[in-house]
Amino acid sequence: MGQASSCWADTAKCINKSDDTNGNGNGNGKDLTQTLPDECLIYVLEKLGCHDRNTCSLVCKRWRLLDSKSRHRLSLHALSDISASLLQALLSRFSSVSILSLKCSRKHLSIDNHVLSLIPTLLPSLNKLKLRGCLDVSDDGLIAFSLHHPRFLTKLSFASCGFGVKGLISLLSNCHSLRDLTLKRLRKLDSHNVNTLNFNLCQIQIERLCFKDLHNTRLFIPLLCSSKTLKTLVVCRSSGNWDTVLETSLQGRTSSIFEIQMENVHMGDAGLSAISASCPDLQLLYLNRATDCTDSGLNAIANSCRKLKKLHIDHAGSIGDDAVFAIASKCCQLQELVLMGLPVTLVSLNVLASSCPLLERMALCNTETIGDSEMAFIASKFCALKKLCIKTCPVSDSGIEAVGEGCPKLVKLKVKRCRGVTQKCVSRLRLHRTSLVVSVDAVWPKSFDEQGMLAMVNETETLPLPNTRMHRSTTTDVICSSRSASLLSSNLFGRRPN
Repeated sequence: MGQASSCWADTAKCINKSDDTNGNGNGNGKDLTQTLPDECLIYVLEKLGCHDRNTCSLVCKRWRLLDSKSRHRLSLHALSDISASLLQALLSRFSSVSILSLKCSRKHLSIDNHVLSLIPTLLPSLNKLKLRGCLDVSDDGLIAFSLHHPRFLTKLSFASCGFGVKGLISLLSNCHSLRDLTLKRLRKLDSHNVNTLNFNLCQIQIERLCFKDLHNTRLFIPLLCSSKTLKTLVVCRSSGNWDTVLETSLQGRTSSIFEIQMENVHMGDAGLSAISASCPDLQLLYLNRATDCTDSGLNAIANSCRKLKKLHIDHAGSIGDDAVFAIASKCCQLQELVLMGLPVTLVSLNVLASSCPLLERMALCNTETIGDSEMAFIASKFCALKKLCIKTCPVSDSGIEAVGEGCPKLVKLKVKRCRGVTQKCVSRLRLHRTSLVVSVDAVWPKSFDEQGMLAMVNETETLPLPNTRMHRSTTTDVICSSRSASLLSSNLFGRRPN
């Protein structure tokens, strides 16, 4: 799982050597791990990666047993070679597994329906199941799987699988504990007629729905209409008119949705108006290349969704500074703001500074309206700001120095593709404000060392030696591009959205 492998077999041999190596001098060859309690050994095993755990399980029977009991996550290559007897033997050993991932290349034959149907009986504690590339799993397999009524199954994720509408209906009807459903690239699901989706939705308690690369959008209108407990809706690269879907599914009722992510979809002001009318508790809104959105739609969001805390807008239609002004003046609980490709001006920045005292994270990218004067204004007015990202803006050393002198709570500054920012300015900022983490995408000379940095800043000035932060790589890890909103949030501010 990303960790370097360790030779645990050799380690066990070293442990079994005589106590002379440990200073005891009795030469009994005692295994010191025998005195280690099971709880401690399980704790150590849980900190290891998959490869190391597999190696540890070969040391002795005790380690194998403890590894089997403490293994809660399992990922398998779901090839057709996995027979029912083999799967039963494997899952009988790891009966405590609660998270199971079955992955297969679409170029190979995957597990069949019978093998899938055995999983609920072999893993009674199954909580999360992920299937990817299992094209040989059809509706019959999902029906047989769901008829076991897995009690603790809360999360399902399907990508490039071979089932259609009947299997989905059976899952939603029989898995009453299901809370999180992700559907990606399901071609057979797209090919079915919308009228076939008829089932009893009364007992569905879905809280999160994620649709990616699906094209029969009207298929999900009944599901959205009946998901009374839905809190998160994610739609990515799914064609169709989402204005109609949202208007039909949200019309005439108050929804409990607090997070909506729309990426590369056909949605405009009508969809935003439907969201504003039905989602008063909306806290997170991500718009990434939503084609027809304008200031009017964002004004509707600002008027109705006063609890908004996070707003990400990435090249979404014709949204301009007026929409930012409306959001800033009416959404006073705003904590995170990411604006990419929007002409933000001092007018809206002034309202943000005065009306949003909780704003801690802000990113302004790909706009010609953010320059040194705007950076100086941010430095003087945004006192609560902790993380700031500037990308592809006409900012120079003067603007960066202003931020270094202001923003008293700032802990992280990321600058990317701002050609006016020089290495000398960044070096000076790192030396004078050591508590601030500065990340830039500039290419530093290979021979650039600590003394060279000091000389570059000011040869006549007496400065303290740089701290360990200066040894960090200067290649930025920021990804400010029009990908997914969740990817943007995780890379931009170092975490995923809540």
